[in-house]
Amino acid sequence: MKNSAYVEILDREGTLLATAAESAGTDAEVPTCPGWQVRDLLRHTGTVHRWAERIVAERHTGPRPDGGLPDLDGGDLLAWFREGHRRLVDTLTGAAPDVRCWHFLPAPSPLAFWTRRQAHETTVHRIDAESARGGGPTAVGADFAVDGIDELLCAFHARPKSAVRTGEPRTLRVRATDVPGAVWTVRLSAEPPVTERTGDGDADCELAGPAALLYPALWNRRPFPEVSGDASLAALWREKSGITWK
Repeated sequence: MKNSAYVEILDREGTLLATAAESAGTDAEVPTCPGWQVRDLLRHTGTVHRWAERIVAERHTGPRPDGGLPDLDGGDLLAWFREGHRRLVDTLTGAAPDVRCWHFLPAPSPLAFWTRRQAHETTVHRIDAESARGGGPTAVGADFAVDGIDELLCAFHARPKSAVRTGEPRTLRVRATDVPGAVWTVRLSAEPPVTERTGDGDADCELAGPAALLYPALWNRRPFPEVSGDASLAALWREKSGITWK
C-alpha cells in the first residue's frame, strides 16, 4: 500500500474513533479492552498520536518519551484527541518521502513505517471505541486487513520480546479465506516466532476466516472465526500475543 493510502485510512479511522467515543461517553466500558473505559482509550490513543507526530515532525533519531497521559475528560478529552489526530494526519501528509527519523519495525522507509503503524494502531482502537458504543463495527477492507495481519505476524512477533513461545516446536497457520495467497505459517518454539508467507507443509493448528474478521481476532478483539487442529495454540495466542505500549 502507498503511504498516502495509509494516511487516508488513519484520517478516516481516527474520525470514526472520536465519533464512537463521543456517542458512548467517556464513562463507558470498553468490552474489547477489559478494565478500560472510553477515557482510557482516548488518552492512550491520543498520546500515541502525539508521540508519533513529534518523532516525525522533529526528526528524532531515537525513541522519545511519550509525554504522559493527559488529565482531561469529557468534551475536553475528545477535543484534545481530535486535535492530536489532526496534527498527526497533517504531519504525515506533509512529510518528505525521504524523512529520516527513528522507527521500531522493519520498513522500506521511516515514513512508510509511521503511516502504516498509525493506520493500524488507530483502526484497532476504533474497533475498541465502537465496541463501547455498541452496534456493529465499521467494516475493514480485506487488503488492509491482510496488511495488518502481516505487520502483526511478520514484524511485531518477530521481535525478541514476543511471548508467543512453546517448549517444543509447533506450527500455527493463519489463513485469510477470502484473499488468494493470504496465508502465513508461524513456527513456534522457545525462541521468538518465525513467520513465512506460505501455506506449505503441515500445521498443528490453523486459524482461518475472512480477512476482516481474522485481523481483529489476531489483535484479540473478537473470537477467531475458525480454529482447526490443536486449539491449545489458539489459546496460547490469546494469552501471550498482546502488544503492550510500555
